Amino acid sequence: MSQARKLVIVESPTKARKIQSYLGDDYEVEASVGHIRDLPQPKDLPAEMKKGPYGRFSVDVDNGFDPYYVVHADKKKKVSELKKALKDADELFLATDEDREGEAIAWHLIQELKPKVPVKRMVFHEITRDAILRALENTRELDQDLVDAQETRRILDRLYGYEVSPVLWRKVRQGLSAGRVQSVATRLVVERERERMAFVSADYWDVAGTFAVSPDGGAAPGQPSFRARLSQLAGDKVASGRDFDDRGRLKVRTGVVQLSESTANAVVAGLQAADFSVRSLETKPYTRRPAAPFTTSTLQQEAGRKLRMSSRQAMRTAQALYENGYITYMRTDSPSLSAEATNAARRQAAELYGPEYVPGAPRLYASKSKGAQEAHEAIRPAGDSFRTPAQVAGELSGDQFRLYELIWKRTVASQMADAKGSTASVRLGAVVVGGAQDGNEAVFSASGTVISFRGFLAAYEEGADVDTEAPESATAAKETRLPTMSEGDALVGTDLTADGHSTSPPARYTEASLVKALEERGIGRPSTYAATISTIQDRGYVITRGQALVPTWLAFAVIRLLEEHFDRLVDYDFTATMEEDLDEIAAGSRERVAWLREFYFGEVPGNIGTSDELGVDSEGGGLRALVANLGEIDAAAINSVEIGEGIRVRVGRYGPYIEDVAAEVEEGKTPPRASVPDDIAPDELTVAKARELLAAGADDGRVLGMHPESGHPVVAKNGRYGPYVTEQLPEPDLDPDLSAAAKKRALAALPKPRTASLLKSQALDSVTLEQALQLMSLPRVVGVDPETGDEITAQNGRYGPYLKKGTDSRTLPSEEAMFTVTLDEALEIYKQPKRGRGRTATPPLRELGDDPNSGKPIHVKEGRFGAYVTDGETNRTLPRDVTAESITPERAIELLAEKRAQGPAKKRTTRSTSKAPAKKAPAKKPAAKKPSTSTK
Repeated sequence: MSQARKLVIVESPTKARKIQSYLGDDYEVEASVGHIRDLPQPKDLPAEMKKGPYGRFSVDVDNGFDPYYVVHADKKKKVSELKKALKDADELFLATDEDREGEAIAWHLIQELKPKVPVKRMVFHEITRDAILRALENTRELDQDLVDAQETRRILDRLYGYEVSPVLWRKVRQGLSAGRVQSVATRLVVERERERMAFVSADYWDVAGTFAVSPDGGAAPGQPSFRARLSQLAGDKVASGRDFDDRGRLKVRTGVVQLSESTANAVVAGLQAADFSVRSLETKPYTRRPAAPFTTSTLQQEAGRKLRMSSRQAMRTAQALYENGYITYMRTDSPSLSAEATNAARRQAAELYGPEYVPGAPRLYASKSKGAQEAHEAIRPAGDSFRTPAQVAGELSGDQFRLYELIWKRTVASQMADAKGSTASVRLGAVVVGGAQDGNEAVFSASGTVISFRGFLAAYEEGADVDTEAPESATAAKETRLPTMSEGDALVGTDLTADGHSTSPPARYTEASLVKALEERGIGRPSTYAATISTIQDRGYVITRGQALVPTWLAFAVIRLLEEHFDRLVDYDFTATMEEDLDEIAAGSRERVAWLREFYFGEVPGNIGTSDELGVDSEGGGLRALVANLGEIDAAAINSVEIGEGIRVRVGRYGPYIEDVAAEVEEGKTPPRASVPDDIAPDELTVAKARELLAAGADDGRVLGMHPESGHPVVAKNGRYGPYVTEQLPEPDLDPDLSAAAKKRALAALPKPRTASLLKSQALDSVTLEQALQLMSLPRVVGVDPETGDEITAQNGRYGPYLKKGTDSRTLPSEEAMFTVTLDEALEIYKQPKRGRGRTATPPLRELGDDPNSGKPIHVKEGRFGAYVTDGETNRTLPRDVTAESITPERAIELLAEKRAQGPAKKRTTRSTSKAPAKKAPAKKPAAKKPSTSTK
């Protein structure tokens, strides 16, 4: 009989292996590999349940919002393994993360495993030996309030998405989605683009010069010169970019002068021989405090600014660092450090930089967000003493090393002394001589900062958001030094120049600045921002241009529909209020079923607030009533954006296009239209640009000659999908008395013109008749496979040139190969492993040595479904907790061995059931705070 042991369940296999090494043989550490259960899609419910109360959402909204959970299909084997391990255990420790999601995973494990042994909740914020042993000695009960908050969030998102998304499918496009946070994030990006589209640039001029203390005034040798700009002319402030509004007008009309080119040049000319002197000089002490240690949000922001990481990349890398014991838990709102961590940071700062760099008392940080939750520390290096980047350089590389170094610097700097120095501001002036500005006083201003003690800056300086279109306009201020001066000192001015400027529209969001905006508004949780930004990109609502987030025209249509018909659901304050309500549920001060009833049905019990707080009307209409009473929605209007002068953008089934509704057209004909290229951002589609596209799209094409077989003209044209050549067939002569249906059938029976897209190497204005005929001859028969007898053809498709043999397609290396590939070359291509549609061979991401089983080299490659390891025979996608950078040769060998042991995939069979599954009572939760939500 096997000896009973203690079973510890965590989420991640990597975490499980690390913790197992600390606990020894008395413990068995297993991984659930994330969530084991979730709400199924209604279409996946058992047939007999689809017409019941769970059939619409997998949630019974009429009976306490009871959710129907199922074990993920790919987790059934894992659940069986956990149940088997539990049979030999005398205690169960649930060691999932200490947040709402981790608490919910632990609760689902209890519900599914139904343990008959004592259950303890074990939590820790870092994976070190001391932390794990402390967690074993300080277990707690399951926090049912956290579970309720996570369940409420999951059900809320299901109701929101399943009620609102179908409206988008009907009125905008199939396959779209709406979400409580993703829709608001998309709205932020769209609103910023609207501001850019409405922006009117203003031109203004200024004057700058180089100044130095006059040698005649007794200036000390070696004094630096400095640049100063004209700030005042004849007593009026000289306008700079910040003095204009988004319409190109001065914000303040009196006391501010907008310099023209002629005025600026007149000032320069009149100051060539002027006598400059110091009008005033002000010196102030300069103090700068270090930034707080990282939270989830600030880590994503700073990783984006300094390391050019996306939010998803930063969180994935942080996850790997946490699970391998390098940093503390990376999902936290708290900037505070434990006493041990504070002492470690102070000790290390003193050792590396000197005791004078450490303040007399520890620095304490508190969250500024009223919605901050979870009792975690800030993100910091793990342990009671920190390893420096140099000490981990042999273990970490690439993104993991760079992110660890960033976290280490920020943590140590947070406990260092303030930077000290002084800031000097000088105003200098002279009288303009001659010209239109004769006799007017011109005042120039300059400032400089001198750091006398660097303090925390010796270790780290926080980055700043920059204008992604004009990064030079927001570069971090550098230390500048002004010469020693006194009021009345004479100065020499040289290199006086007049410079013209134009105001810039508001900068587009980057991932970093969008994360910051969401957090400042209290929308969503920082731990979900990476997934939210990925979702709005994957849905086609947002694309990236460099680091900037650019909304698509599809996003404009979606947001317009939501603003006009679901305005409260995309209201920033309303969304933040929902987040606060979830926090109250997590704190046990609000009841989840009553809150869901208020949100969905609009039923407002007297003790939980007013319906206005949740955006429902006073007559009791919640989300359900809102969707049911939408009325008529004009899809054409929703999918249109007016550009000006009768030109508008339409979001069509195949992409955005413009049409000129003001153009004169014959009755029954559509107005002129043209596709909008993907590389034109919404704010760049001006009326002039639209007319340019319309002119190109209205082109009837260039006649190349006559087709030798049919005698019809061959024309080169520009189309929605790019330039192409086509055979121009004569207009059909149809009986005018035919019905519409008969006419449609007659047109369908007519021969179709031969058409082909131009190759990438060909241009619309230079393609020849010979090339056009060659293109229209495709598909080209290459030959017949001698083994199978199948014909092989070379064709051009949506994803590029390819070979086709029966149903088997293979990519060709180039477009020209369609006309030159031989039968032998085609057969050789078919002998190679299939790489997938439109894919070409790419170099491996990493090489991990030889596999001891197959003897072949192991490579890490990027595939259609993410990174994977392969020895050329066996492929295994990397688990979610393993990255291409973090995987070791030993782990790769283990993954490939597991894949081989599984054998070929078995075909699934579907069993019919004639009886609805009985509703199971909820399992008794050990030491729960209150009765749990019923589940199936």
